[in-house]
Amino acid sequence: MSRPALLLVAHGSRGPRHAATVGALAARVRSALPGVRVRVGHLDFDAPSVPDALARLYGEGVREAVAVPLLLTRAFHAKTDIPAVLTEATRHLPGMEVRQADVLGPHTLLVTALERRLRQAGLRPEDTSSTGVVLASAGSSDPEAIAVIAEIAREWRRTTGWCAVRPAFASAALPRTAEAVHALRADGARRVAVAPYVLAPGRLPDRIAAGAHESGAEVLAPVLGAAPELARVVAQRYTEATASRFRAGSPPAEAGLLAATAG
Repeated sequence: MSRPALLLVAHGSRGPRHAATVGALAARVRSALPGVRVRVGHLDFDAPSVPDALARLYGEGVREAVAVPLLLTRAFHAKTDIPAVLTEATRHLPGMEVRQADVLGPHTLLVTALERRLRQAGLRPEDTSSTGVVLASAGSSDPEAIAVIAEIAREWRRTTGWCAVRPAFASAALPRTAEAVHALRADGARRVAVAPYVLAPGRLPDRIAAGAHESGAEVLAPVLGAAPELARVVAQRYTEATASRFRAGSPPAEAGLLAATAG
């Protein structure tokens, strides 16, 4: 029996950098999951859309797929947008079953990727104890997502020895990146590094970068992008979703199963 296809569900962006980064990540995932059909579908702006990507898989004979949200926290898109889009798309594809996998974060591999990005930006291991880090995410109006980012910051500080780690948000929540940088300096950090906890370039990552520059942060890491750690997390989420059988009769919101019915 062939393995389910993997649909990477990306947010999409008006700028071309986002789609290029997601495409590079998809290539890494294909290498990590040989024999699995890997496709990308976008919620907005870019093509193909999620329904179009599923329709193409269906036309290739695929009847079972796992949708992995390219999201770092479980917020509105994961809880509402993606299930609704998948439900509507599969309604028009008789016999097609799609399981929504868990979001990518939190995960220790993502913190490993953040640290590697900071090293790439010039931060040395011997600088750790004198450096305050801003964990800068896109932001969300969902309290659960905000709490997750705050917990990642606390755990990162506890396990790595940064002098401090503060969360910051590019939208929907406070503090902003520049405010977090200033707060770290007020707390005595000799050096401040900004680690964007975002997947791909775009408007909100640009806002994070602007805040880092205007506040004088010494180090600004690149976005996570097509990091090998990220590809490994995607592969793990796919494997977790395929390890459990599709449960007929379970509500989609609970089981993650979206099954099309004929007629």
